[in-house]
Order: sequence, then C-alpha cells, then structure tokens
Amino acid sequence: MTKPTLVIGAGVIGAAIALELQRRGRRVILIDREAPGRGASYGNMASIAVTEFMPASRPSVWRQIPGWLLDPEGPICVRPAHMPRLIPWFWRFLLASRPSKLRELEAQGAALCSRALADTQEMLRDLGLSDHLSDTGCLSLYADETEFAADRERIEMLDRFGFDYEVLGHNQLHDLEPEIDGRITKALLLPDNRTVRDPFRIVTELVDRFEAAGGKVERAGVVGFERSDRIEAARLADGRRLECQEVVLAAGAFTARMAKQLGEPIPLETERGYHTQIMDPGVSLNHSIIWPAKAFMVSPTAGGLRIGGTVEMAGLDTPPDWRRSKITVRRAKEALPGLRVKDSTEWMGHRPAMADTVPVMSASAKTPGVFYATGHGHLGLTYAATTAKLMGQLIAGDRPEIDLHPYRINRF
Repeated sequence: MTKPTLVIGAGVIGAAIALELQRRGRRVILIDREAPGRGASYGNMASIAVTEFMPASRPSVWRQIPGWLLDPEGPICVRPAHMPRLIPWFWRFLLASRPSKLRELEAQGAALCSRALADTQEMLRDLGLSDHLSDTGCLSLYADETEFAADRERIEMLDRFGFDYEVLGHNQLHDLEPEIDGRITKALLLPDNRTVRDPFRIVTELVDRFEAAGGKVERAGVVGFERSDRIEAARLADGRRLECQEVVLAAGAFTARMAKQLGEPIPLETERGYHTQIMDPGVSLNHSIIWPAKAFMVSPTAGGLRIGGTVEMAGLDTPPDWRRSKITVRRAKEALPGLRVKDSTEWMGHRPAMADTVPVMSASAKTPGVFYATGHGHLGLTYAATTAKLMGQLIAGDRPEIDLHPYRINRF
C-alpha cells in the first residue's frame, strides 16, 4: 500500500489541504495535538478580509511601535521576558520596510486576496455551506477627517490593485448601521470583506467530509521526524512512528518548532489574538466593523457579536492576559454605545506571523517530500481555500495557478 501523506495541523488551513489532497487521490492522515479547529481557527474574527493585505512592516507602523509599547492599552503589547527572542524577528520586520520591498509584498498579498473570495465561495458551496457567508461587507470607521486621512496608505493600495470600496458620509453610514455612535462621521464600505456565520463549523465540516471519504484523523503531538534522502516518518509524543510519503506542515504558529527540527528555521512568531464572544449584546449589526484608529473589530458570528483586535507578542507558552480582551470591548463600546456584555466568553489564540506578513507555501528547500503551509497571520480563514488549491497543485506536481516562488521557505 502506498504510504500516506501526513498533514500536521487540523485548523482551517490543514483541514482544507487534507481534503484537497484526498480528492486528488492521496491517502491522507490529518494530525493535531488538539481536536480539529480548536486553535486559531476557532476564535478568528470570521472575516474573509480580502482588502487587508497591507504589509505591517511599513514605516508608518514601525515609527509608532515605541509609543505603542509604552502604552499599556496600545495595539501592540510585548511581554518583557519575550523581548530578547523577538530581536531577530523584528530585524527582519524592519528589513521588509524598504519601499521597493513593500511594493513586492503588497503584490504578493494582492495575488492571494484577489482570488480569496471566489475560492472561499467555491469551497463553501462544495461543503453545502453557501449560506455561511454574508452578503454584506465590512465597514471601516473614522471619527473625523484626520482619522480618514491617516488611512490614506491603505486606500491608495486598494486603488493600485483594483479592490472595491465606497466612501460613506455620516448619513449613509448611519442608515446602514443605526447602532453606530453618531459621532463617527465617515466610513469605507468594503463590499467583498464578507463574514462567515461560524468559522469553527467550517473546519468541522471539512474534517467530517474528509473522514467520510476515508481520511484518518490522529489526535497526537508530533515530536520529531525521520529522514534519509527524503522524509520517511513522523514520530509522535505517544511513541508511535508514522511512515509517510510526504509531510505537510500546516500547524500555524507551532510550525516553527517543527521547521527547526528539519533544519529550516523560519522567522515565524505568534501574534496572540484575543476575542470576547457576546451572545446577548443588546445591539445588532448587518456588517462587520473595524475602527483602525482604535485597533478593534466587531463581527456578527457564532450566534452573537465577536470583538477582537490588538496584538500580543508573548510566545506560545505564556498564560493569557485577559486584560487584552477587555481593552477591545471598551473600545467597541465607543462605537456601539448600546453594547452590553452579557452571556460572554473570552478566548486567546496564536496567529502565525511572518516578519514580512506574507505566508509560506512551499516545498522544503532541504528535505524532499516536506511541504510548508504556514504564516498566514491575520488571514488564515481568508487564504484557506486558496492555499488548499495551490498546495494541492504543488504537491501533486502540477503547475500552481500563481507563481509560488515569492512564498518559498528559503526567501529570507
């Protein structure tokens, strides 16, 4: 019998890749130390955010980082104990801020985002979940003209790549969303930034389809690999050894540890994200909303409103700081004065962040049979269907529909 392909990581990226490879005739085992979808895919902001590919490394961001770090409620928080480990990552972050490099990174993000909505719609249609995607877009809010002008870089980028948006004045905004505070005077309507009804349900449906077609799910930690002239096996924490034909590393922020074991360290960090899910919010929204100046987002998903935002750099093992989720709730109340926090839960997860904000979708440069699909940052759900298609083509030996050279693992 042909050896299986191992897909390590059962979030939305790994589950979509596993199903795609199975459809292409591979015998696939999907492996995760947690139940499928219980990582970042469980608590993301439920957005197919096709306009949000602007590199974070641009000078207008890094010039503000020192002030943000000194603000206990700033949009970026770094735990002091983790700071020394971040120095190499921040150095690469700064290198990615050169003007010519920024234009390259924008184009690489745009190449994925330009097809993300159509690929997602196709995936959901195949899963019987077409009704899980909203028809309405996202509203980007601005209290005044100063805030709107501060977002000029993003708007110019959307113009360069032909992404749709509409500038709304006060009356147009409040006709669409009367719950929004009247002091907010302007908005961008981003019509293709759709919201999914429940991101966790998408993962479970992917896995259910995979298992129904004969796929196997292993709940186990991967602690090492065996190689000769190519990958041969993965070693599990319970002592078992799984022989394989190929391995796809799609474990989000945890992929960095496995890449290092394979001799291919990558500048991948965890941007820890927090959300508060409110099931009895006292207000309703037809659109998701973001307020760039306040660094938060609100999405109508999972039967209520989900509030998230900001970034915490603290590594994979540090306990959560629930003050981070409370900060975004307070800011959300500035936009939604009627918001009440009743029947709520808090969550923290690990977003896999590359220093240049572009994912890795690549064959290994060192070990034949090893492939990487990681580093999708805030856009894991957005990129999932597209990543599965491209990785399926790459692993099967077909020519991927877009050039994957910019997303190679050894680009650094």
